Amino acid sequence: MAMNEVRFNFEGRNVLVTGGTSGIGAAIANAYADAGASVTITGTRASSADYEADLSRFGYLQLDLEDNASIDAVAAAIPACDILVNNAGASFYPLGLDEHDPDVFARAVQVHLVSAFRLSRRLVDRLAASTMPGGGAIIGIGSVTSFMGMSVTLGYGAGKTGLLGMTRGLAVDLGSRNIRVNVVAAGMVETRMTEQVFAGSEWLAPSLARTPLGRLGVPDDIAGPVLFLSSPAASWITGQVLMADGGYTIMG
Repeated sequence: MAMNEVRFNFEGRNVLVTGGTSGIGAAIANAYADAGASVTITGTRASSADYEADLSRFGYLQLDLEDNASIDAVAAAIPACDILVNNAGASFYPLGLDEHDPDVFARAVQVHLVSAFRLSRRLVDRLAASTMPGGGAIIGIGSVTSFMGMSVTLGYGAGKTGLLGMTRGLAVDLGSRNIRVNVVAAGMVETRMTEQVFAGSEWLAPSLARTPLGRLGVPDDIAGPVLFLSSPAASWITGQVLMADGGYTIMG
């Protein structure tokens, strides 16, 4: 079902989506904006004008997930926040970096876990001040690599698996402040970042063969669950993982 066939209302809400310039992050940011929210996105470039896509409907902040000072600066620049979506990440394998290397492994964990925790903690007071029904919400973008091993994504998978534990811990820690914390775990989604991985891959066909819905995901397949988990419809859901993978992880 296309996102424009589902109606959410986030009018008057302030949303921060990291990595919102393309792919899954862009789909999430656009879905929130379509639902009336004021959306700020982050990217690695100095200005939103440095991207080919038209990002004029969003606020923009530069963010380097490997630089703690950059993370703190982004948090300090956000005056109000009802929803934080920790989406930004990186695929090291297409860049020719080997996650068997301890230094590359550590970078992957920093990018996909440590940075998300730091930004979440820095925004806790603003999330707690949210008047949104159901309270403030933190949504992490997880991965099927948390549920199966893949040699080329040792650091990525470890970071995404750590995200699940962090989410459960934060959900307990922040529940008393009326902040919900959940994860949408994405399966094989076709984006600009992943196209190099899928192109000509010998494991793509067998992977699709074990996917009950028989196709790769598209970014909107992740945006819908994210909006749901941050909406009042999910006001009694926290510390959970919602799989959005076409059924890949249930196939025997």
